[in-house]
Amino acid sequence: MGLGVKAAHAGSSILFDTASNWITRLQTAHQAGRLEAELKKSRRYKLIIIDEVGYIPFDQDAANLIFQLIAPRYEQGSVMVTSSLPFGRWVETFSDDVVAAAMIDRLVHHAEVLTLTGDSYRTRQRRELLAEENRAHRD
Repeated sequence: MGLGVKAAHAGSSILFDTASNWITRLQTAHQAGRLEAELKKSRRYKLIIIDEVGYIPFDQDAANLIFQLIAPRYEQGSVMVTSSLPFGRWVETFSDDVVAAAMIDRLVHHAEVLTLTGDSYRTRQRRELLAEENRAHRD
């Protein structure tokens, strides 16, 4: 999310949420007959961020809603997606290999794909805290 913060500091308009919250937002709009208005609103932002893709599998309707969020932005606006899954496993999350492939195709064309390795900042912070506690107990 550091890249999203940098983009915000540079003056970009950003809309951020987790994948599950995006689904909830889009389902609510769809049920209220406002899906197109919600999608149109999201297109006003220079960057949308979809965090935590792959933690919770989506049914086909949810996968289609996420696709409707991403597809119109193709070559029109930026999308940042975070996931702990490689693209080859996205079909597990999106329940439909066609939707998963179409989404990946739009996301990776003209994209910079970053693969991060090592501890997350949460794991690193926890390890540092435990090390500090151990040092304090020894002293």
